[in-house]
Amino acid sequence: MSIQGEAAETTLKRDGAEAAAPRDYSSPIPRLDFSKPEGDPGLLGPGSMGWKVSANPIVSAVGGIAAVILELAEKHVRAGVWDHSTFKVDPIRRMERTGMAAAAVTYGPTKMARQTFDRVTRMHERVTGTTHDGQAYRAMDPALLTWVHVTAAWGFLNAYKRYADPGLSVEDEDRYYREGEVIGKGFGAEWVPTSKAKMDSYMAEMTPKLYANDTVHEFLELVRNATPLGRAGKPVQRLITQAAIDLLPKHLQDQCGVTVSAAARPMVRPAVRALANTVGLAMRFAKESPSHQACRRMGVSTDCLR
Repeated sequence: MSIQGEAAETTLKRDGAEAAAPRDYSSPIPRLDFSKPEGDPGLLGPGSMGWKVSANPIVSAVGGIAAVILELAEKHVRAGVWDHSTFKVDPIRRMERTGMAAAAVTYGPTKMARQTFDRVTRMHERVTGTTHDGQAYRAMDPALLTWVHVTAAWGFLNAYKRYADPGLSVEDEDRYYREGEVIGKGFGAEWVPTSKAKMDSYMAEMTPKLYANDTVHEFLELVRNATPLGRAGKPVQRLITQAAIDLLPKHLQDQCGVTVSAAARPMVRPAVRALANTVGLAMRFAKESPSHQACRRMGVSTDCLR
């Protein structure tokens, strides 16, 4: 759901051939083949923390929304994302495209990941503008790309810790951030934190630069109602949105100007944990998901996703 997710607005690969993505957002998003070529581990590969952290879509949704709250609370990224995004006109399709781009660099073979980096870079090179207080920005600023990478990495890992593996060791947290360096630099960052200690230090440095703004609340209003399941899916989507706010420590909630609703506060964690567990079990049978296709490509059991 970050600025990187616009990668799929340009071109996608299907079976190794490039095809222009349709401008009509009602058209189906081309499906990517994660099952070939056999034996290509991609950027992370089986046994990586990245494959585990991204395997549960509920966990990823919570972490992704939390990441965008943090992104939009930084004024340069706020302007870059909100002024150059399709989210306001088609949030569901935007989230689907973002998810596909994230899957491509996490579970895709090496060529697919590199193509995704290239497409995002070409798009970012055209994204420039001015913040609300008159400061110029450009999407290819390495410092902004570090923040975009960090918000996603922090969001996904902390959602995974809360709703999938509360006993995760510091060593595995370090491994997740270390593995993610290739993704952050692939998208154009010159430096990203490669350990929990470095992440904590960087987040502390960035926190005073974040600020509450209307765009954060506009985003939350859109995302809490954006679900491909229609009206029936809205209660779940709203629960996930509350869980994303709740994922932020109190000092970050205060800095970003967000808070968990009083009604949701007592039940959000147990409800989302139960939902994540249910979906996690169901995902064991999702044979055509990117993660399962990647396991087949590598000839390994899906146990490596847990």
